Amino acid sequence: MKIYADLHNHTTASDGDFSPELLVKKAGALGLKALGITDHDTLKGLAPGLAAGEAQGITVVPGVEVSIRFKRPYFTGTLHLLCYFSGKRLGDENFVKTFESLLADGRGEGLVRARIDQINKIFGPQGTSPLLEREMEFEDISAFSSNASRRHFALSLNQRFGITDKQMVNSIIGNDSPAYLPSGIELDKIGGFIRAQDLTAVLAHPAAGSFPGEGHYKEVLPPVETVEKILPEFIEAGLRGIEVNYPGHAPEHRKILLDWAGTHNFFITGGSDCHDDTERPPGVEGISEQEFKIFMENIG
Repeated sequence: MKIYADLHNHTTASDGDFSPELLVKKAGALGLKALGITDHDTLKGLAPGLAAGEAQGITVVPGVEVSIRFKRPYFTGTLHLLCYFSGKRLGDENFVKTFESLLADGRGEGLVRARIDQINKIFGPQGTSPLLEREMEFEDISAFSSNASRRHFALSLNQRFGITDKQMVNSIIGNDSPAYLPSGIELDKIGGFIRAQDLTAVLAHPAAGSFPGEGHYKEVLPPVETVEKILPEFIEAGLRGIEVNYPGHAPEHRKILLDWAGTHNFFITGGSDCHDDTERPPGVEGISEQEFKIFMENIG
């Protein structure tokens, strides 16, 4: 298949190596006619990307790869929704501010505050398994860093709460802790926004976690069977499409995803998940011109 559109790409606005302008230039050199810019949890690379596309005659589709956290008995982690929309929406200041504010809850200060709340519910003085002499406050973490990681939570527990036992610290902040929250926002929050703003939601790389062996595209994702359990919730949130053509999807899993598309009337997308020129280059996956036409008919 000749790739007409690569709809999943990252720039320096999140964790890609290329500026939006350089990414568009590379897409043009590869002969792509359309390009999706879908940085993680930010809209900041979209305006320069759209301008570069207009200058170079490439259709740039704005989007965001939204991180969504789950805490289930069978899965604790993050899945991703590619949310696309018309470039005209970037001229709506209220839309941009509301979207950026919503996304901020899943990273940085918003995530730190959510994790603190969860720690207090479990390990605070009034929690179900009290270990802290007082409730943890945001300042207990922000005193160590404005961009807090697990290390800063550990430092706080050690220096502000006097907990020096590493096993106890890990029981509070480790991945297996009942208080652990992965990055991302809650599905119901983005679902409400998707429906209210008529965003075009596509499930990103749903089978990458089942890729056999190691690979740059597998990441820390659950197997396709786990994603299938959550699929009804995504549909309720407003899911319209599914990313089938993806470098980390084995042929047998693409068949499963095509079956989902047929059952639920999803349109099909594809993309390279470009981050750089070597490990995750642009233009290695995508969709045909006809598939792109169907995709664009769904963009609001």
